[in-house]
Amino acid sequence: MSRYARFENLRVDGPDDAGVVELVLDAPNLNAVSEAAHADLADIWREFDRDPEVNAVLLRGEGKGFSAGGSFDLVEKLSNDYETRTRTMREARDLVYNVIDCSKPIVSAIHGPAVGAGLVAGVLADVSVVTKTAKIIDGHTRLGVAAGDHAAVCWPLLCGMAKAKYYLMTCRPLTGEEAERIGLVSLCVDEDADLLPTAREVARELALGAPNAIRWTKQSLNAWYRQVAGAIFDSSLALEFYGFGGPEVREGLASHRERRKPDFTRRREDDDA
Repeated sequence: MSRYARFENLRVDGPDDAGVVELVLDAPNLNAVSEAAHADLADIWREFDRDPEVNAVLLRGEGKGFSAGGSFDLVEKLSNDYETRTRTMREARDLVYNVIDCSKPIVSAIHGPAVGAGLVAGVLADVSVVTKTAKIIDGHTRLGVAAGDHAAVCWPLLCGMAKAKYYLMTCRPLTGEEAERIGLVSLCVDEDADLLPTAREVARELALGAPNAIRWTKQSLNAWYRQVAGAIFDSSLALEFYGFGGPEVREGLASHRERRKPDFTRRREDDDA
């Protein structure tokens, strides 16, 4: 049996002859991340790290988008169930640190919508490749919770504090072209058809390179995340999940389901009454 069979909610292809394994987000609703998939996505990086046949990981989404983020069912459960909220907070922390600590180089190929847990791994990848028309959104404040996940770890380091605040506080979408311009991602390809060939070429180059030199370079550079932003990340994650127990997320979730803009002012008026 494959060592990846237990990750039932993710698809693993390969490794190929260079040792490149593909982690594929392949689920309904634009690869929305279910409760079970969230747990798998947090843990699988440890298995890649231990697998002697894996030299590099390529993360991609199947179909029309990279990932639509957490499912509405999961968000509702987070807002209502303390045990789920506590467990998922730990998984969200593990996801970030397991991607950072995985010694194997990680390449992401991002197209279409990229939101939530999928975006975490996509942006934290060592090399991120996007299409011009990719739509990157950190939608936390639109949902009614603080921008936790990976945002505080890497956005200010990658694209600067001014851009990080603008996009994280407003939830405005970035195209892939703009994300490359401000430094949030590594590469932007002109044509959608070029995305996977380019990402696979980079992953193969890293897989066939000097393994220790590449892995130790990654380890050294990711110390910026661990030592500079680790405490900041832990704080942001705590604030995010504290918010899942509050009233704003209920309005945010309802607005998503009803396909309308959230009215957080109305929520404040209801509370004052």
